[in-house]
This record gives sequence, structure tokens and C-alpha cells, in this order.
Amino acid sequence: MIGLTLVIAVCFAIQMVYASPVMGDVLAGFVPRTSLFTNPDMLFLSLGIIGATVMPHNLYLHSSIIQTRKIGDTLTEKRQAIRLGTIDSTLALMFALFINASILILAAAAFYTTGQFEVAEIQEAHALLSPTLGVSFAATLFGIALLASGLNSTVTATLSGQIVMEGFIHLRLKPYIRRLITRGIAIVPAVIVTVMFGQSGTAKLLIASQVVLSLQLPFAIVPLVMFTANKQKMGGLPAPRWLTIICAVIAVVLIGLNLKLIFDVATGAVTI
Repeated sequence: MIGLTLVIAVCFAIQMVYASPVMGDVLAGFVPRTSLFTNPDMLFLSLGIIGATVMPHNLYLHSSIIQTRKIGDTLTEKRQAIRLGTIDSTLALMFALFINASILILAAAAFYTTGQFEVAEIQEAHALLSPTLGVSFAATLFGIALLASGLNSTVTATLSGQIVMEGFIHLRLKPYIRRLITRGIAIVPAVIVTVMFGQSGTAKLLIASQVVLSLQLPFAIVPLVMFTANKQKMGGLPAPRWLTIICAVIAVVLIGLNLKLIFDVATGAVTI
């Protein structure tokens, strides 16, 4: 997974060099705007980015990484395991943030600044990327990055499914059966939508699925914040109070944004 992530990062980094985005505008884009609350479409896409970056099932996967380490019985050894797990998850999420941000930055620098406002889907971006940037391999790098991203997501989703099935509901299956079930649940709807609505329908399904991941995040984050703050459950190593407060505030903000999106969908302000 680290190798696939590095491939994605390198592909987008090379394209960024040719796109030459204005760094001041890039940094300004990370600052939340009031339009996030007033523009339903912007909120819809923003929550999709959050869902695609964090992904609730990966919270379980990152937590399980600590259990794969050889952990001693002393508090010092347990603290070291937690520290290493924190580094693992932080680096992984930062790479995910970079990749998701790179897609938006590349699209803005390559298409928006050149007046190509009609580019909205992956296949259009792939076809127009090379002539816009002026290098023939830009589209190839874009395709390689998407392929690596898809493989990475598939692997992490399958591993996360295994963690949930074995650790929470104690359901143990042979690996090939588990993969057939989990991948079938993921692929079959995508195939049906592709056949019925074509490529445009697939693109909408992709964005909608990321938004659904954001809607599911509170169900993973709230128990996570509560359990890690519990000294008894954490074996005497609970999260610091300041960290719990920060995480609780983030959870409340995310829940509020999700509720706002649900209200927008219910009132017809945004359509999925």
C-alpha cells in the first residue's frame, strides 16, 4: 500500500510541475469559507472529500495495526506501540489528503485557469490533460495514478472488512469466500449503474459513495473518542484530555455538516 501511495504521489507531483499552480491560491483554498454553509453543492463535494480521505472503515484498520505489533506488558512498551500507530495513521492520512487535494489543484490549474469549465468527469480530464499541459505523458500519469488509487482502496477495504468481520462479529471465512462477498457487494452496484446510466452515472455514483462515507464517519468517530478517553478500556493509557476535547469538537462539526447536507437533500437544494 505504501508503494501504491508513492506511485500516486509521484504521478501527481510530476503533473503539478507542468500545471504550475499559484501556491498562494492553493494555500488560500485550504481555508474554510462561509460559502461552505451557503452553497449546498460545495458542501456536498467537501463532505465527499472528507469521506474519501478519512474513510470510516480505515479507522478500524489503523487501530488493528497496533495489535499486529509485538507489544510488551510494560506501560513504556505500550506507549511506544501507540506512538508508532499514531505515526502510521498520521502519515497515511496526510498522504491521502495530498492525493485528494492534488486532484482538485491539478483540475483548477490545468482546466479552470484556461477557461475549460465544462470538464467535470474523469474521462474528460484524461482526454484533455495532455494537450492542456503540453506534455504527451500527462494523461498516462493520470491513468496510472487512478489505477494505483483503485488498487489501494480495494486492498484497504478488503483488509478493513476482515478486521470488522473477525474482530467485531467473530465471523471467520476462508479468504477467497470473504473476498468474493466483500468485492461482490462493492462491484455489483457499480456494474449495474454503469450498464444503466453509462460513464456519467458511474461518476455520480463515485461522488455519492464518498459522501456516504462521510455520513458514516460519526458512527466510527464518536465511539472511538469515547473509548479512547476511557481509562479502564485503555488499560490505564487513555488519550490526553486536550486531545479528546479537540476530537469531540471535530466530531460535532462533522455531524453538524452531515445534518446540513441531509437537510439540503431532503429539501431539494442538492440532488444526488
